[in-house]
Amino acid sequence: MTEAVSKVKRELLLEGLDCANCAMKIEDGVRKMDGVSSCSVNFVKQTLTFESSEDQGQLISEITKKVKKLEPHVSVRELAPKAAGNHPQRSRGHHHDGHAHDHGHSHEGHDHGAGGHSRDHAHGHDHGHSHDHGSSGIRVMSIRLAAGAVITAAAMLLPVTGWAELAMFLVAYLITGGDIVLQALRNILRGQVFDEYFLMSVATIGAFCVGQYPEGVAVMLFYQIGEMFQGIAVNRSRKSISAMMDLRPDYANLKTGDGTKQVTPEEVQVGDLIIVKPGEKIPLDGKVTEGRSMADTSALTGESVPRELEAGDEVLSGFINKNGVLTIEVTKIYGESTAAKILDLVQNASSNKAPTENFITKFARLYTPVVVIVALLLALVPPLVVSGATFSDWIYRALIFLVISCPCALVVSIPLGFFGGIGAASKAGILVKGSNYLEALNDVKYVVFDKTGTLTKGTFRVTETRPAHVGISPEQLLEYAAFAELHSSHPIAESIREAYGKELDASRIQDYNEAAGHGVHVKLDGVEVLAGNAKLLKEEGIAAQQPDAPGTVVYVAVNGEYAGYLLISDEVKEDAAQAVGALQQRGKQTVMLTGDARPVADKVGKLLGVSEVHAELLPQDKVEHMERLSRLKQPKEKIAFVGDGMNDTPVLARADVGIAMGGLGSDAAIEAADIVIMTDEPSKIVTALGIAGRTRQIVWQNIVFALAVKGIFLLLGAFGIATMWEAVFSDVGVTLLAVLNAMRVLKLK
Repeated sequence: MTEAVSKVKRELLLEGLDCANCAMKIEDGVRKMDGVSSCSVNFVKQTLTFESSEDQGQLISEITKKVKKLEPHVSVRELAPKAAGNHPQRSRGHHHDGHAHDHGHSHEGHDHGAGGHSRDHAHGHDHGHSHDHGSSGIRVMSIRLAAGAVITAAAMLLPVTGWAELAMFLVAYLITGGDIVLQALRNILRGQVFDEYFLMSVATIGAFCVGQYPEGVAVMLFYQIGEMFQGIAVNRSRKSISAMMDLRPDYANLKTGDGTKQVTPEEVQVGDLIIVKPGEKIPLDGKVTEGRSMADTSALTGESVPRELEAGDEVLSGFINKNGVLTIEVTKIYGESTAAKILDLVQNASSNKAPTENFITKFARLYTPVVVIVALLLALVPPLVVSGATFSDWIYRALIFLVISCPCALVVSIPLGFFGGIGAASKAGILVKGSNYLEALNDVKYVVFDKTGTLTKGTFRVTETRPAHVGISPEQLLEYAAFAELHSSHPIAESIREAYGKELDASRIQDYNEAAGHGVHVKLDGVEVLAGNAKLLKEEGIAAQQPDAPGTVVYVAVNGEYAGYLLISDEVKEDAAQAVGALQQRGKQTVMLTGDARPVADKVGKLLGVSEVHAELLPQDKVEHMERLSRLKQPKEKIAFVGDGMNDTPVLARADVGIAMGGLGSDAAIEAADIVIMTDEPSKIVTALGIAGRTRQIVWQNIVFALAVKGIFLLLGAFGIATMWEAVFSDVGVTLLAVLNAMRVLKLK
């Protein structure tokens, strides 16, 4: 396929996609199709995004057929097409190594959407399908399970024997688990043998064969109840994540010739005026043209303090207008707006999978066939070898072994744990672009900072006014400097005028004369004033003491005599020192790289307690320092770089984990970084490390817990101690506990 043909990114909604494993099967199946250049299935958002060339008209119907073949209960609907260039998502990390497979156990036919999938984010659709656990589905399922339980109890308590007893148990079995047996048969016909439907069917039919009727039914009953609860839990976490990312505006009030009309945000063009009433979400990025209000920015930044808005202020989509009516001129179309980009990043985050997730996928793929072979040996070998051992006894043990072996708990809870971690981070104003980056944060050893705009605010302020002798007050010195800098547009001149803060009357000045690169000569009320750098005073032959303070020094002379100096420097962010301290407590090495002058860099470094400071660097020098650190570190350790965007793009891309500060301002930073801190606070890096640590902890708790419980029950089953009841309880119970544990990640401390 040639690059000349422009590629189109299409999004399909997969209604009823309810298990992480089915998502992987679909993704792999579609990726292998002709004409598809890339494909990613998002389990949480229930979407399939693929890229193809424009002329693939019938491709969508082929994809739909493919999905139907793999997962008959999933229905496919097309969402509006996007141009491929529209996505801020980088292609990096989209190759899902090793996901291409079924891991032997799909929750096919099972909608876990037990919480009443009534709304998929941003698409209000009802998800009804074959085995739907939507609110009506739950009712149907509950009635089926109750009926099954009643008939089973009757069969056990009533004095029936022989065929009558078998018939009652069979009816109960078909009511509770008939669909699972059916699904297992369908899958076998499609060549998918080892999945949990197969395991459940073999175990329960086997139980009937060896005369353990009540257990055969009970296994199905338990299993279905477990699936239902697990579905509710998965759905709840899906909901809480999508509620947290509830940035998507539903409409925009477009100003027209004769009033306003409600339109979708996609219909608004750049330059249009929109009205935002109190309590409404600002739907698109723009500039306030009239009105004053307070805006709640917490959805984007996690900041609880409202921001004041007035004419001339920039606003971002996702802010919530609190009290005034605002008229906003739109500066970006919806697809390019901040809310759309952030939603896109968070929702696509689950396609960049963490090594742990990949490991579990591969593990499950090998694990199920191995277990089936072991179970076969367990059924056949002892009766032939051990004297007095009966086939029915060992077959029963082998069946228990099969039931326990389902790797459900792992396959469901691990992606959920990572997804919860990404959700918790976004709630704190930290955007993580994939669970691989969240996991990588745990191995970070070096945290490298840019200075301006990252550790400092990047704004200049007069921090010291020092008159040379008693005859002149600091206020008077500042006034002389402010009038001298009246016509200059330099940021330093602006900061002096801002510090003076009073109206400047231009008529008080005569003979304004600027010497480029040196300073300014003016006459103020008949007094000769000079303001500028040391070179200017030297030229005029005026002696001045040189302060050793870092920052920019502006010297002032009055009537040929040195009058004092003003010191102008960049302020350090309030939480920068605390962030550096906390990182060092966690055993991280902190390094500061800056293009700024050495004295300034050293002072900031000392103030914050950074371990290494390198100053006066060009962007390419920063990359060289990163290379040097990567040679120093151990193979498992990682380097994080924190920058504020614009000139840091090459370094962000070079780091193992690139973190952009306040990336809401710079699109380039959002593109290049793996993690974007939306509040501009360095201390959020520590929060991110905390969330990454908790996520890893919870994911490993689940892995160890699931394997330990399974191991114990497998042994008990093999030695004939555990019965089928306990086997199912261990399988379903472990999965449920693992899912609930994964949901803990969302609770931010």
